[in-house]
Amino acid sequence: MGVLGAGTGHQFFVTGDPLILASQIAIGLTILGIVGGLTYFKKWRWLWTEWLTTVDHKRIGILYILAGVLMFFRGGVDGLMMRLQTSRPEMEFLNSQHYNEIFTTHGIVMILFAAMPLLIGIMNVVLPLQLGARDVAFPWLNALSFWLFFVGAMLFNISFVIGGSPDAGWTSYFPLAGKEFTPGIGNNYYAVALQIAGIGTLATGINFIVTVLKMRAPGMTLMKMPMFAWTSFITSVIIVAAFPIFTVALLLMTMDRLFGTHFFTVAAGGEPMLWLNLFWLWGHPEVYIVALPAFGMFSEVISTYSRKNLYGYTTMVWSIITIAFLSMIVWVHHFYTMGSGPAVNSFFSITTMLIAVPTGVKIFNWLFTMRKGRIKFSTSMLWALAFIPCFTIGGVTGVMLAMAAADYQYHNTMFLVAHFHYVLIPGVVFAVFAGLYYWWPKMFGFTLNEKIGKWHFWLFVVGFNVTFMPMFFVGLDGMSRRMYTYSEGLGWENPLMLSFIGSLVLAAGFAALVYNIYWSFRYAPRGVDHDPWDARTLEWATASPVQAYNFAKIPEVNSTEAFWDMKKEGTHTLKESEIEKIHLPSNSGVPFLMSVAFGIVGFFLVFEWFIPAAIASVLIIIGLIARSFDYDEGFYVSVEEITKTEKKWRGDL
Repeated sequence: MGVLGAGTGHQFFVTGDPLILASQIAIGLTILGIVGGLTYFKKWRWLWTEWLTTVDHKRIGILYILAGVLMFFRGGVDGLMMRLQTSRPEMEFLNSQHYNEIFTTHGIVMILFAAMPLLIGIMNVVLPLQLGARDVAFPWLNALSFWLFFVGAMLFNISFVIGGSPDAGWTSYFPLAGKEFTPGIGNNYYAVALQIAGIGTLATGINFIVTVLKMRAPGMTLMKMPMFAWTSFITSVIIVAAFPIFTVALLLMTMDRLFGTHFFTVAAGGEPMLWLNLFWLWGHPEVYIVALPAFGMFSEVISTYSRKNLYGYTTMVWSIITIAFLSMIVWVHHFYTMGSGPAVNSFFSITTMLIAVPTGVKIFNWLFTMRKGRIKFSTSMLWALAFIPCFTIGGVTGVMLAMAAADYQYHNTMFLVAHFHYVLIPGVVFAVFAGLYYWWPKMFGFTLNEKIGKWHFWLFVVGFNVTFMPMFFVGLDGMSRRMYTYSEGLGWENPLMLSFIGSLVLAAGFAALVYNIYWSFRYAPRGVDHDPWDARTLEWATASPVQAYNFAKIPEVNSTEAFWDMKKEGTHTLKESEIEKIHLPSNSGVPFLMSVAFGIVGFFLVFEWFIPAAIASVLIIIGLIARSFDYDEGFYVSVEEITKTEKKWRGDL
């Protein structure tokens, strides 16, 4: 790879690789296309006023989802390249260095920059509506959270064309991740970009906790919240517990790489195992940060399409709380083979197996919810049904891995790779797809096409199983993870070729989703009913798409299925005399501009240009000062405007 700007001591533009050159050209053309389109259609002001400065939780949620879909594409391309590289023995599609970079970025992008924003996006749209609130507790902070996440994601993603990608694995273990073994700047991107994005995620967790505790509608006790609200709340608690640990670990990593400290260097008195413990103290709760909201989504979908209330609500709540507690005391199962000793391994083996119990409880709750229900096999429901057997395979193999003695066989093999994909894809991606088909009308006022949705479902589910099932067998046969090539005659060729074919089918499934979104935006009938699925929770008591103020009158809640009760009792009505003016916060450009300043500082730190970084950090301080002196108290939506809006979707008052 060539170097431009070598006088700095670092490579700047990555050159010499045709794949990366093609990416650079594609990125350049995409930017030109976006800028040209906004200019031609005169949409710059619209972009600024409607999206870049918005503090509306629904629009911020849509921005998260858009970012997540883009990052899912990026991470998916990485995955396809890995499957192609290992599809035949001695394949020369990728060299070892490029392969290292790709599996590193694939893991980070898929977990932190695809799964997280897709889930947090749906949480942003739905949570305040389910609580009967008009917004989250801190709308301005919500905007800052998104833009910090987005800037961190973009900073991480430019690494493969500017400076070079991280290449020490998504877990970035020391000493490999230290300057001695990876002297380039790729792992600086990892250290800095993830801190910026992590600040945004931590702020989101705090925001959602306060929203749940302080913004619920009258009568909605904690035990009357919808299940998705519960899972979002517990997820936020885990975020606040776990993300500061990762932030500290990344700070220590940054100090080691940028300033020559030796927190993780054995020769200088440091301890590489400190990184492993800090990373997995965050990393294993992170699995449940992405899984619990998914469980909540499945609960809503299964209940609605089974035409029944959720079976065992109280046990579901307690199982979620139990999972949250246990998730913080299982982290050592990621390194049984590191020499902790039989007593330590035994403790973490037991806690890891225990976590399967509350997870299994939920599986049975969903099955009993469907029992004797009048099930409607919508696209959303198909995702929920496919989730149960696929996720169970992930769970059972997880219990196998939990056995410390047996893990010496499974550790760092493709068996492990298959296991966590069978947990994360059904447990997160299937849920996101179910949630998108289910709540799409609330965001955009029309439904996604069900016929194309079925194609999306079957291609993706079949492709997923064909991709990852063979990995169990090659893993048990001795294939270690992260191998970029292998010799002929090991018996892995056919399973790995099958895996590659499956990944192409998987990609076709994702393409079907993208086409569905395109087709539906162009051709789907508008003016969809506010309650197209005959649903049960409060978000369906609003217009489709939801009006800016959410509720003209804050609803009274008497059960976990408040909207179902309203429909049954005929109380889903609004009298014109009940309408009062509604206060909403004003838009602000400060979160966006502050986050851009964070991105500039982060970029300079990555290249170890400390003086420009110090100068640029003044912009962040200016943003904080601007916020401190912001006396804008928002605005009121008039009674006349509310009346007009409500009549439009209700028909009459």
